[in-house]
Amino acid sequence: MATNITSSKRLQIDKANATVVVVTAVSSFVVVFSLVASNALLSQRSYQSRVINKKEQARDQLKKNIDTVKSLKNSYSVFVGSTQNVLGGNPKGQGDKDGNNAQIVLDALPSSYDFPAIATSLEKLLSVNGLNTQSISGTDDELTQSNASTSATPQAVTIPFTVSVAGQYDAIQNIVKVFESSIRPISVNSVNISGNDKSLTVSFQAQTYYQPATGLSIKTEDVK
Repeated sequence: MATNITSSKRLQIDKANATVVVVTAVSSFVVVFSLVASNALLSQRSYQSRVINKKEQARDQLKKNIDTVKSLKNSYSVFVGSTQNVLGGNPKGQGDKDGNNAQIVLDALPSSYDFPAIATSLEKLLSVNGLNTQSISGTDDELTQSNASTSATPQAVTIPFTVSVAGQYDAIQNIVKVFESSIRPISVNSVNISGNDKSLTVSFQAQTYYQPATGLSIKTEDVK
């Protein structure tokens, strides 16, 4: 009889121990799962917070850009709508000093490499000042330059050329002023003069410039 009671108690103890083990295991699983889930949720919340922050920054920047565009349009309208351009000419005229300010700026520093246009402009400028253009030479690098990558902050690019002119002494004396009267910036590197008082020939190695158009780059950003 005592043996049966002892066996029954041991069985109950074993069942209780098994129950404790199961409850402990389940509790441990729940705790670990809760910790893992909480960590994942916190990580996701942190990520979503960073995404929202980046979106808000993009929204604020877009608002600033819209306001800047409005201001820029107003400034541009005033710039091109003046009754007299920066050269003192008529914005609507066809003379050498005429044209609106925007066109004058583009003529002074164009956005493309156009050597034939430079040669034509120089020849006209020299001829109206009594100088005979003998030759204008340079490298027509338009194709290579057109394939260059765009940039948000483009830099001026040199366009080297050599020009040889002939004329009387008085006209040759004023040739530097002739270059200064050009709307395009011209930098003279070297000068070679030959001839006599009645007929002189001057060769210039010089360079002018163009500045590529600004490229608009829209990019995406990965938030980590």
